[in-house]
Amino acid sequence: MKVLIITYYWPPAGGSGVQRWLKFAKYLKAYGVEPIIYTIDNPNYPKTDDSLLKEIPKDIMVLKKSIWEPTDLLFWKKNKIDDKGISNVSKGGLLSFIRGNFFIPDPKIFWVKPSVKFLQSFLKSSEIDVIISTGPPHSMHLIAQKLHQKSKIKWIADFRDPWSDLYYNKDFNQFSFTKKRNRKLEKSVLQSSDCILTVSNTLKNEFSKIANRVEVITNGFDNEVLSLKPNFLDNEFSISYIGLLPQQSNPKTFLNVLKEICLENTAFKKDLRLNLIGDISDEVKREIQNNNLIENSNFIGYVHHQKAIKYQKKAQVLLLLIPNVEKSEGILTGKLFEYLTANRPILALAPTQGDVSKVLKDTNTGEVIHFDDKVNLKTKVLELYQQYKSGKLVVKSNNIQQFHRKELTKQLATIIKSLHS
Repeated sequence: MKVLIITYYWPPAGGSGVQRWLKFAKYLKAYGVEPIIYTIDNPNYPKTDDSLLKEIPKDIMVLKKSIWEPTDLLFWKKNKIDDKGISNVSKGGLLSFIRGNFFIPDPKIFWVKPSVKFLQSFLKSSEIDVIISTGPPHSMHLIAQKLHQKSKIKWIADFRDPWSDLYYNKDFNQFSFTKKRNRKLEKSVLQSSDCILTVSNTLKNEFSKIANRVEVITNGFDNEVLSLKPNFLDNEFSISYIGLLPQQSNPKTFLNVLKEICLENTAFKKDLRLNLIGDISDEVKREIQNNNLIENSNFIGYVHHQKAIKYQKKAQVLLLLIPNVEKSEGILTGKLFEYLTANRPILALAPTQGDVSKVLKDTNTGEVIHFDDKVNLKTKVLELYQQYKSGKLVVKSNNIQQFHRKELTKQLATIIKSLHS
């Protein structure tokens, strides 16, 4: 059985967007499904990670075609010059306005027509049983939709994030016409695909209002996370955040709590080390400065995947920040699942009734506190600090094996085969 996977992100792309289908492709053959990848030939990714190239299965077919992106002129060239700020997340302003209103659903729309032509020719000479598209960018779904309409091949549309309700869409200041156009395209994809795949139960409930069939396969962790063993934990009371940190996740209340405790407890101030590994927004940096935490903070910047794992495993506490936006209950960041394997306590600022809370409770790996719950947040930080001082800051996790990439791929293979049962 063969599947054609249409994905914009593929090694050497860095960041979390590439991990999901790289790992699925790694394990699919073990379950009787042969993956064929279709991706771009001239990548201009905002972040790259060459270490991921070695994870591409040696016997996999990878089809590539060039893409012209208007963002080459407007966005990424600027980013490549100064390499600052946040990758793939809008920071508002004129460029975001142009991106959000003139390129629908996204700047990859110019890849749709040539890709359809290219892949139609490929499909004539190759027997493909299922087409899979993954977004964002959601233009990938439009490629698959046209192929599905012309060939009648079964189609799975994978939504790693929402489309119309993506949390940073507000920064685009979209016209009402743009919003309506996006919703119309999204509805068309949800209704015409044979199966919608997504990453959380909350998103499943939303998509099920329109789509006929919606399945959940979360993100997960793989063997490289399990194999890396830290030689030691940080000596300081390190609270480490690893990954993209946009302005929507700015932990204002948390930073204010740290400031208060530092003022009240000189030992805490001496022991505290706030590690920020990845792209950190300027708004978060200013908030850290406003709370007099600069000398306690360590801005490490973007690192390759394996180094990020090492930072996770030696942290005293792992900080998970969900964007404080509407409908954030369904946001399950890919980093969460690697956090689970680190055997370090996870402190999550998120909706207390969301999907993150359920995962942490089921695995006994941490606790969720609401974004603005200052009282409970302060109590929890002090509790973790006392456990650190007494040498009792430990985690006894359970039920995490369900999130291994191989187990998740087994679920995917079952869904793929069900389309032909």
